[in-house]
Amino acid sequence: MEYLKAKIIKLLVDFFEEDYRRISHALSVLEESEHILKTKNDCDEEIVIACALLHDVGIKPSEKKLGYNNGKTQEQFGPSEAEKLLSNINFSDNKIKKIKEIIGNHHSPSKYDYPELKVLKQADKIINLREKEL
Repeated sequence: MEYLKAKIIKLLVDFFEEDYRRISHALSVLEESEHILKTKNDCDEEIVIACALLHDVGIKPSEKKLGYNNGKTQEQFGPSEAEKLLSNINFSDNKIKKIKEIIGNHHSPSKYDYPELKVLKQADKIINLREKEL
């Protein structure tokens, strides 16, 4: 699992380049997600790791194409970006499909009852609150 995590972290860093705030946020969400996972046994850890690290990849194309980003545009642009990235490391198509659905729904009321989506939403909310306090 550590090797897979390192591969996805590399994808994240290469994707966001010098946007250290986004990279740091994703790493914090990963750390919180892993903490939450310790109390759950109904999640696919690979999916949780990928979603935690790549949940905000829609920000970059949104800002490039629209000049701004918000939760809706992150959900709009994020799934296809995540698919491109994960396809480069031969992630399974079934898992990519679920990751895309989760990333495309992480700011909206849940369309899916995936435990991995619940973990991501909870972790992202906790980290967003911590970052606002700073």
